[in-house]
Amino acid sequence: MAASRTIIVAGAGIGGLTASLALAAQGFRVVVLEKAERLEEVGAGLQLSPNASRVLVGLGLQPRLAGRAVIPDAVSIMSARAGGEISRLPLGETATFRAGAPYWVVHRADLQGALAAQVADHPDIELRLGCQFEDAAPHAKGLTVVQRSGNTRHQELATALIGADGIWSTVRHHLFPDAQPQFSGLIAWRGTLDATQLPREYTSRRVQLWMGPNAHLVVYPISGARQINVVAVVPGTWNRPGWSTAGENAEIKNAFASYKWPGPARMMLNAVDDWRKWALFAVPEGVEWSKGPIALLGDAVHAMLPFAAQGAGMAIEDAAVLAKCLGESEAGAGIAAALKRYGRLRRARVSRVQRTARHNGAIYHLSGPAALARDWFIRAMGPQRMLARQDWIYDWRV
Repeated sequence: MAASRTIIVAGAGIGGLTASLALAAQGFRVVVLEKAERLEEVGAGLQLSPNASRVLVGLGLQPRLAGRAVIPDAVSIMSARAGGEISRLPLGETATFRAGAPYWVVHRADLQGALAAQVADHPDIELRLGCQFEDAAPHAKGLTVVQRSGNTRHQELATALIGADGIWSTVRHHLFPDAQPQFSGLIAWRGTLDATQLPREYTSRRVQLWMGPNAHLVVYPISGARQINVVAVVPGTWNRPGWSTAGENAEIKNAFASYKWPGPARMMLNAVDDWRKWALFAVPEGVEWSKGPIALLGDAVHAMLPFAAQGAGMAIEDAAVLAKCLGESEAGAGIAAALKRYGRLRRARVSRVQRTARHNGAIYHLSGPAALARDWFIRAMGPQRMLARQDWIYDWRV
């Protein structure tokens, strides 16, 4: 295939691999650069609502995820103040019927592995591990992308470069060096445990969202329901960049030791033996999505707080819209216009999701009379009306 149909994607995370598959489906040759020598687990569980799973199903991922992704029956909204469940939002067949696609919870490594296997099977995609983006120079024939593998530098002609290289994106820094991630003041702790370690009533196929004073807890099954994913979010000042730093068990358990946290929540936290933590950063709204034949995707342009469970989902949506825009473009100047159009199509929706995530985080952490009012409102709304509030997210189609 001609070099003019080659697109280089920097980053082999969820967004980058999804983009490579979507672009290849549009007839492009795709080269994926990944600085890591091998693909390894980063993070733990992911929630993929129908807006995201619909894209993955369309790319042929469902058979590879069938034995690993879990379709939860419900989301249980739990209140520390109330001592337990205050509402149960039906998912399972209900969500699939409403949106025409499943709601999945999955281990990030399982999803990345399925995407990588799909990429490996595609003749028009090349994944280069241990190879990282270094520089790019646009010119009349497209752009020359400089990449480095060890001590060897290599130049390659491409029609476009997509920066899907995460919140600390090298491509974004190349384009917009002043756009820097900002620390939120919150720290997320994650751990997993075998489902056999908990009583059966706490390992059902549901997502539990525990809301409490200045903290919250999310628990759900992954890896074919053989493991339980636990994420706890608390305020703090530790803000070292990265996704996986060892955390002291005593520190996170003490944060939930108060009598204000019911026994079941503390039990699930105490069952985790190995905690990892990461400081929650976000890319501020207003970052440009593209410049000439170079565009950003996923966390590189809109890393957000995880309180809408849409970080991966927005990257997957980005990939689908990007591929459609480029597939409808013409060579040459049409590429830059297509990338501009991609940004225009994505900006308003992603900004709304970012704001929703920030708003949710504030609601989760309420205490005192404000928490009482929150719990009353959720009960009064009822499960169906609460679920309907997510339709604008779940019903999205490319």
